[in-house]
Amino acid sequence: MINLKEYGFYDYFEKQINNEEKEEGIIPARVVSVQKESYKIVSEYGENNAKLKGSNFYQDSKYQIYPAVGDFVLIKPNSMGDDIIYRVLNRQSYFSRLNPTLRNNITSASEQIVAANFDYVFIMASLNHDFNIRRLERYLAAAWQSGGTPVVLLTKADLCNNYEDMVYQVKEIAPAVEVLAISALTGVGMEDLNRFLKPCKTLVFLGSSGIGKSSLVNALAKEQLMKVNIIREEDSKGHHTTTYRQLFKLENGVLIIDTPGMRELGMWDVEVGLGETFSDIEELTNQCRFHDCSHKAEPGCAVKEALENGTLTTERWKSYEKLLKESKYSAKKADFMKRMSKNNKNAMKLQHNPKIKYDGE
Repeated sequence: MINLKEYGFYDYFEKQINNEEKEEGIIPARVVSVQKESYKIVSEYGENNAKLKGSNFYQDSKYQIYPAVGDFVLIKPNSMGDDIIYRVLNRQSYFSRLNPTLRNNITSASEQIVAANFDYVFIMASLNHDFNIRRLERYLAAAWQSGGTPVVLLTKADLCNNYEDMVYQVKEIAPAVEVLAISALTGVGMEDLNRFLKPCKTLVFLGSSGIGKSSLVNALAKEQLMKVNIIREEDSKGHHTTTYRQLFKLENGVLIIDTPGMRELGMWDVEVGLGETFSDIEELTNQCRFHDCSHKAEPGCAVKEALENGTLTTERWKSYEKLLKESKYSAKKADFMKRMSKNNKNAMKLQHNPKIKYDGE
């Protein structure tokens, strides 16, 4: 029998299971991998494949949240085949992005959940051609929004002679975040990770292809869990070693969610994350003479003054404006979908019970 507490299951999740579900023999499990609509879960009975209970998730279903890697779900065990997933428990944290395949369409799948229920977000960038401050700002905003604690890992330190300068550049834009330069090949900086490697704690690895996520998993596991591909020397481009999201439990009890490299990270709702990532800029905007300052031609604009005296770079300001615009666009999408979902449910109720008075929005 497996103790699910070793997989991060604690009182926050336990309290969400009602007595009726317990009496029906429904038990908790954690999602360890997702491939399209195929799920692998781990419960007290061990690992098994699982599928969704159709009447709960499809059509006019009562559960609109679909499982992601790291989610805790309630299942009905099945010793003869796939377990049945009844519902997803409320998440402690989750990392999401704008679904790149649905960028221009408003659908229920516009928000793509990458991983759920983690303690630390390891934002990884290699110390070669992949190093990009503006991209790191994007990841930091989403990471702060997720509810986990962001940590920036600059990988492949063995390939860079002046990585101290790059560490400094990241600390300039993320003073409240731990920034570490490491090499899974030579062991440089690896001991600095020990403070995060605690039993029952979940880490999620995020970043582009070819930055060394799989190599780091293998180094921490002290065995070859993941295949590692060689990157092209001329441009440091890598292939997708990880092809789907999966959760590993290491022998020391640490839980790691590895994710495929992301070609793009479209912003979803990151209002809180932007506030954390660009706290310096938001402090400036609060100092402007006018509360609705557009930061263009108004007198007493603290942002314009900072740009002129060099305390705020044009690149950082443009990055903030771009991410803020994306976030507002996605927030409008999310609000629209909520209203559509509410109207559809009210319409269904009206259809089945004409006596209900319905005032559409």
